[in-house]
Amino acid sequence: MTAKSVLITITIISLFTLGVSPYIGQIHFDNSELYTQILTQIRLPRVLLAFIVGAGLAVCGMVFQAMFHNPLATPFTLGVASGASLGAASYVFLGLSFSVLGIDGSSLAAFSGALVAISIVFAISRFRSGFSPETLLLSGVAINFFFSSLILFIQYLSNISDSFRIIRWLMGSINVVGYRDIVQLIPFVSVCIVTILWLRRELNLLMAGDDIALSRGVAVKQVRYLLFFVTSLCVGAIVALCGPIGFIGMMVPHICRLLIGSDHRWLTPATLLFGGSFLIVCDTLARTIIAPAEIPVGVITTLLGGPFFLWLLVKSRLNAA
Repeated sequence: MTAKSVLITITIISLFTLGVSPYIGQIHFDNSELYTQILTQIRLPRVLLAFIVGAGLAVCGMVFQAMFHNPLATPFTLGVASGASLGAASYVFLGLSFSVLGIDGSSLAAFSGALVAISIVFAISRFRSGFSPETLLLSGVAINFFFSSLILFIQYLSNISDSFRIIRWLMGSINVVGYRDIVQLIPFVSVCIVTILWLRRELNLLMAGDDIALSRGVAVKQVRYLLFFVTSLCVGAIVALCGPIGFIGMMVPHICRLLIGSDHRWLTPATLLFGGSFLIVCDTLARTIIAPAEIPVGVITTLLGGPFFLWLLVKSRLNAA
């Protein structure tokens, strides 16, 4: 199949997933008004939010793998998720309760933590060697470990109730009523996706190496700056609202490369659509497997991502041999 036909197929599957998923599960009531309210105010917003979150994490993961020339890179590589998690954990531990312009305080605290992580990684990479991929990656991993240690320390000092709230948030979930969270998230994801689509040619050249990109007229450092900030802000906003939902940004780009190839002109829209529909499917499983109870969707994606990660390691080793 050609890349165009594969993209059309992915688009059709994504639209089908978007249309069918809100109706999966028990929502049948004698009261038609209650049925309509549950469908329009709970199910539909949840499916839309899952699509936006999945699309955002998937394209950010694709960018990180291109920037670092590393197939195991994820949107959480630079410590953005751990920074957001630390912010949310601190909010719970301090017993704060507030909202600003309708935005919950825990989301604001998480986004602030993500901004702190982004700022530290940026400062270290600038100070060390001029924003190289290696320094970005190493500083991100170091910040990730440091913030994760602080989260464990906060959990240890917390009471049972607060510790449970922190653990539950760290699992990641798509819980939404109405469209307010979607409206808050769309600007971050939209700016990120538009920027990535605009820089598809540059991503192809970055995959080939910095020297080749420079020889083709790409301002490598400036492009990397721009991609770093838009993807980090997008991931920070997503984690602030939904918690850290792992492995979407690692699995989906690889699956799409197998289906459509490595050309970012086709890979970017395919990753966007496949990532959104993939998280919808995972969230549908999360809310129906043990209905009426729910499993956090981050648990489902991690269960799928663990074996996929091992497969990537084995595949990389076999290719190297």
